[in-house]
This record gives sequence, structure tokens and C-alpha cells, in this order.
Amino acid sequence: MEIWPGKSYPLGATYDGTGVNFAVFSEVATRVELCLVDDDGAETRLDLPEVDGFVWHGYLNGLQPGQRYGYRVHGPYEPAAGHRCNPSKLLLDPYAKAIDGMADGDQSLFSYDFDDPSDEPEKANTQDSRAHTMYSVVINPFFDWGQDRHPRHEYHDTVIYEAHVKGLTELHPEVPEEIRGTYAGMAHPVTIQHLKDLGVTAVELMPVHQFVDDFTLRDKGLHNYWGYNTIGFLAPHNGYAAYGTRGEQVAEFKGMVKALHEADIEVILDVVYNHTAEGNELGPTLCFRGIDNAAYYRLVDGDASHYYDTTGTGNSLLMRHPHVLQLIMDSLRYWVTEMHVDGFRFDLAATLARQFHEVDKLSAFFDLVQQDPVVSQVKLIAEPWDVGDGGYQVGNFPPLWTEWNGKYRDTVRDFWRGEPATLGEFASRITGSSDLYEHNSRKPIASINFATAHDGFTLRDLVSYNEKHNDANGEGNNDGEGHNRSWNCGVEGPTDDPDINALRLRQQRNFLTTLLLSQGVPMLLHGDELGRSQQGNNNGYCQDNELTWVDWELDEEQRDLLAFTRRLVQLRAEHPVFRRRRFFAGSADHGGESEVGDIAWFEPGGQHMDEASWSNGYAQAMTVFLNGQAIPEPDVRGRPIVDDHFVILFNGSDEQIAFTLPDADYGDRWTTEIDTAAQEVDDTVFGPGDQVTAQARSVVVLRCPHDVEAGAPAGASVVRR
Repeated sequence: MEIWPGKSYPLGATYDGTGVNFAVFSEVATRVELCLVDDDGAETRLDLPEVDGFVWHGYLNGLQPGQRYGYRVHGPYEPAAGHRCNPSKLLLDPYAKAIDGMADGDQSLFSYDFDDPSDEPEKANTQDSRAHTMYSVVINPFFDWGQDRHPRHEYHDTVIYEAHVKGLTELHPEVPEEIRGTYAGMAHPVTIQHLKDLGVTAVELMPVHQFVDDFTLRDKGLHNYWGYNTIGFLAPHNGYAAYGTRGEQVAEFKGMVKALHEADIEVILDVVYNHTAEGNELGPTLCFRGIDNAAYYRLVDGDASHYYDTTGTGNSLLMRHPHVLQLIMDSLRYWVTEMHVDGFRFDLAATLARQFHEVDKLSAFFDLVQQDPVVSQVKLIAEPWDVGDGGYQVGNFPPLWTEWNGKYRDTVRDFWRGEPATLGEFASRITGSSDLYEHNSRKPIASINFATAHDGFTLRDLVSYNEKHNDANGEGNNDGEGHNRSWNCGVEGPTDDPDINALRLRQQRNFLTTLLLSQGVPMLLHGDELGRSQQGNNNGYCQDNELTWVDWELDEEQRDLLAFTRRLVQLRAEHPVFRRRRFFAGSADHGGESEVGDIAWFEPGGQHMDEASWSNGYAQAMTVFLNGQAIPEPDVRGRPIVDDHFVILFNGSDEQIAFTLPDADYGDRWTTEIDTAAQEVDDTVFGPGDQVTAQARSVVVLRCPHDVEAGAPAGASVVRR
């Protein structure tokens, strides 16, 4: 087979309708072999004939999509110097757009013998890994997108739904069995209809980049379920493909995106650019390690045989190397331009900012994102921490970014479990966390608010367990977070006590109400709207089974919770007072009084909150007034936004409280929209100074409709300014 010189750009395998150009970077290689693997596993090796700027390349005329391939890289195997080239290992293309198969953990994948894990060059393992590894696949990039467009919902209008491609549909009885747990299952009309009925505007998919099933888990009979073990940054994970893994997964993924876009739902990917699946020096050689270890990975200063790890996974990518930065930016652009996704959530994003040692928001990565005309225009969400020194960076990311607000999660959990002295910070969190984001000119939308996520308890478990119950993970219950800020309402786990079960349902409604009526961007964990439980397991990363999959067989209580969640999302969508683009004019410390009257805070007795009220460590209840006539931003046509007034009564105590409503300056006709302690809200009309009873641990939301013509609350003579 004749190979032509080809071109050094673009990197990867590029099909042009006639043949395929191959290009791979390696600064350390002395020779690179392109290896074509046929259906029987037989291998044809061809030397890449040209190298320009450390990019090895060649062109094969007549080669077609579906071809499996890999590389063998010749060069130094000197671990002490950071070099681990080993041509006995068939390597994935870092730019592979599809990957076939799964590595099986055989000893041939490693560069040492299991009985002698030595880094001495003369003891290197030279067993051929071809029969035990994964193969890159040439894809056909052409796809009929039709009239597809990015929905481009503004952040303040966004409701995010964190979902797992497999877990969401694997048990859905109305999804055809052959496509359950796949991209096609996500695209099925019944799945999309659930999302539409719920009212979410974006799905945030847990990792869909090709990942490796951990060998240690497979030995235990478990599997990597979450997928935070990436090996292919441009390839959709083949385990979620219903129709094949020779490139079919690419078209299937695109079809899913197209279907979600047709439903006006954005697709956000949870991406893992901080490390790879190759682990530390004892990990397998699958791709980057064998191509150019010292270029791709951050090595320990003075001991290049070991990896510098701020992720807890064994390695961290070298975020100051130009080809690492290029790979990440090329990957991001590819998923936007070719796969049509709408944004990214960056796992352990603090590691991406470690150009040297410290987390640096002026690092090269942020500079590249800021100036990129494609990537800078999509949703960018940081998980603003890692496990390294100084890794907790909530509030410190650049203005272009939004962040998972871990302080929101912690504070809201503390408030509803009855922790003392939380009222002031609770007020800050539900009003957008201006103390975290206003200092660098960011807005409330910088805060991605969440009470639960994939990592930790589900919402139902958050109110049912005080302790984690992770025995099924096979680690003696030593894995997972031990400090969950949860409260079991009196009994650990399932109970037949009707009072405790009623309280748990109310607590779930309290969390959902708080989340969906807070300023910022709410994120729901899939299944929380259905009361999904993982039986107290707060680290389901290895549970690819019914424990973590969504069970769609709902009882009456679960159906009621779903209806309640839909109502909350609808209420948020209908009223811009809950999704302001700017902070309230009140104090940033704890949401104090506002000079322009856009927000006001009251004690349950009706008195305005003062410093003594906020500092009272035993206070667990308050009233919040939201002025629908004092929204500072105009609508898209530049017209003033006029909304109803709302009063929210938060009762975090274990006693029912009679709240006194504000005087007529704030509105004179209040009706109940939400009561988390009631099966149904009544149509009682309350007036100024009336008392409204909020049951123990509950939220009551009252609305005063505005007079459209007068632009004032119905019947009120004045709006407090």
C-alpha cells in the first residue's frame, strides 16, 4: 500500500471523499508507524513518511471511513527522563473521532511486568498490546443537519438538567429496548417530551467523551458508570451507541443533538480535560503516554518518572505545553462546530488553570478561551475546584465563566437541616451570591445553583440518610464524601412512619422551591423530580445498574413530586423577578435592605430585619419581598420589565409560624402560589398585615398581581421605593 506525504494539518485522521490524511504530534519520536487493523484483527504497518514541526503525517488514497487504525511510536523509553515510548503498544490517535472496542486490562497494555513494576529501561514489557486495546476509527464527517440551529437560551432563562445518557433511559418502558441507554434513547420522543414537560432548557450530559472502563472495577464485577476517565477527547463514547462503533456513534450523537435542538433544548457536555485514563506511572499505555509522555503530562520536578497529580486520578495534563492546549481547544471547537453542542461543564476546572503550580485565572488556557471566536460564545461552566493546594476557587474564575456554586449547595443544605446561624448566608445564596461574583463585574448568572449533583446523595437520599451507605462499591464504605450536610428526618433510610415520610416529601419540595426560585441558574439532577433514590450510596461512580438508573415506575407520591417540580419551573419561567440579570441593590453581605425597594426582608412578626435579626444564631425563619416593579434591566426590545410582586415565607424551624404580611406599601392582595406543606393551595386572598401560617419546615410563596395599565400592584396606592 502506497502512502503519500500528506499534510501536517489538521491533526487526526481526515477523510476528504477520496482518501484519508493522517497526522499525529510527537516531539520525542524517532519513527511513527501507522497501523491499519482489518476486521480479522490483522495489522498492516506503514511508516508515516513526513514530519513537520514535530507532526508526523501521511496520506492514503482510497482509504474509506470505518477503517480501524492506531500508531506505534518509536523513541526513547527512559522513565527517569520522562520518556515512555514503546512500539510494542498500539496507541490510540489523540484526535480520533471514533473509537472501537475497550481495553481489557491485559498485562500487554502496560510497560512493565505485573510481578516486577520496575521503571528500569532494560525491564520494559515488550508484549504486543494490539489484541487487547482499543482502535481509532476513520469517520465520515458528512451529516445532514437540515435546519439545525443552536437554541442559545440566555443564562437567566436557563434551567439545566444534569443527566446520564445511559441512566436516564435504560429502564424507561416506553423507549424501545434496543435503544435504551443510548444516544438514540436520549433522542426518543418520550425522553424529550419528559424534558419539555418539565420545562428544562438544557441537558448537561455526564461525560460522553470516550472513556476507559477501569480495570480494577472490572475485577470486582463493577464498571465505570460516570465516565470521568477520558481517553478520547473528540470521540463520543462507544458504549452509548445503539447502532455500531465504526463511526456510527458519531452520526447517532449528532442525531441526538439535532432532536434536542428541535425541541429547543441545549446540549451541554461535562468534559474532563484535567487528566486522562492512563493514570500514574503504573497505568496502561493506551495513547498519550506512548506518544510523548513528557509533552502531554505534568511530571514531578526532579523526578520525571512520577506524575504531578492535582486530580486524584494519577495524572494531570501539562497545561503550559502548546500541543496540550491545542488539543483541548481543537476538541472544544470540534464539539461546537461539528457536533453542534451548546456549552461545556469543565470537571475539576482549577487544574486547567495550573499553568505552573498555583491556580491562575490569567493562565494560557483562559487566554485561549477568551479570544477564541467559537468557544468564547458558548456556555462555559467551571467546577471551580480540584484536590491540589489552593484548589477551592469558587468565585475566582474570569468574567466569561459561570461556576458550580458549591457554597450555595452547602448553605441551602445547612439551612434546611436546621443548622444555627445560617440565615444571613442563606439570604446571600438565594439572591445570587453577590459576595462571590460582583467583585469582578459578574452577574447572578455566574452562579450555577444546585442542591444535588451526580456526585453525592440524590435529593431523596439527602433527606433520608445521615450517613453514606457505599458498601456495594467494594471499598468498605471508605469512599465518597463523609460530610454530606444531610438530615434523615429522624430515621436512617426507609421507614413506614407516615410522619417522617411526609416530612421527607416536604423537605424535597423545600429544596426544589428554594433552588428554582433563587437568583442565578438552577441545575436539577436527573431523577430528583421523581424522588429517585440510590439507597444512601453517595458515590455511584461504579454502579452501572438499577441502583443509579432512573426508575420510571412511579407511585402516587412520585407523580405528585413531578407535577410540583413542573409547576415550579413554570412559575420561574413566567416571572422575571425570579431570574434577574443583575444583583439586587441591597447589601451583598446577607441581602440587606435595598434603597430602591427591589427587595426587602422581614422577621416573621412583620418587622424589618436588622443587624440583630441577621446575627441571631437561632433565627430560622424570614420573609422575602421581591418587587416586580423594580427590575432594572429592560427586555430584549428595550422596554421596562413589569412583573408581579412576590413574598416568600421561609420557615426552617421545627414549629409552625404565623407570618405577618408586609403593610400596604408592598401590595394589598396576596394569593398563595406555592405551599410545600399543602397538597393543594387554596384561593384565600390575604391583605396587608394579615397572618399566614407556614407549617414547620416549609416554604409559602405568595403573589400580588400587578395592574398592567397602572404598572402597580392591584389596589395598592404606592410601591415602596
